[in-house]
Amino acid sequence: MKTTIFNTPLVTPFLRFVTHIALRIAGWKVEGQMPDLPKFIAVGAPHTSGWDFMLLLAVGFVLRAKLRYLGKAELFRPPFGFFFYWCGGTPVDRSKSVGLVEQTVKAIQNSEEFILAVAPEGTREKVRQWKSGFYHIATRAGVPIVPAYVDAKRKVVGVGELFALTGDMETDMRNIQSYYEKFEGINRRR
Repeated sequence: MKTTIFNTPLVTPFLRFVTHIALRIAGWKVEGQMPDLPKFIAVGAPHTSGWDFMLLLAVGFVLRAKLRYLGKAELFRPPFGFFFYWCGGTPVDRSKSVGLVEQTVKAIQNSEEFILAVAPEGTREKVRQWKSGFYHIATRAGVPIVPAYVDAKRKVVGVGELFALTGDMETDMRNIQSYYEKFEGINRRR
């Protein structure tokens, strides 16, 4: 795996320490634990704020996970694009459908470790239907889905238990999405 914020010598332990302190000062807690698996998709919701990215990094540090994520291509442009690459990001051109599922499946299959963090809402705005790419990636790559959540009401970010996919996408998506109904994002959208 290339060098990222989660495996840079000296920097990672320092940032892990700072993250613990910052979360404590801000009153946030991390609950749950990452599964002891080399590959899975962490589905993160609700995605309502730009601060969700910082909480994603915090979960990675606190739970010692080497997270990867897909982000809009605009984030990866100079002068700050290097930062998003270093944080485990891969740019996505959202204006085109260019076989992203297949590319991601190949990347997972060709890696010994691959934890992909995905915000299935695809935007910070309220949506009725989530994007299903993460589901197709998980089924084609043969990796499980793990729910990750933000609950601003309790000031908690966390990781839940593995979802057992049945192959019935409609039912699975409904069950995964309903799991998040009890959580409130940083910016309320209801």
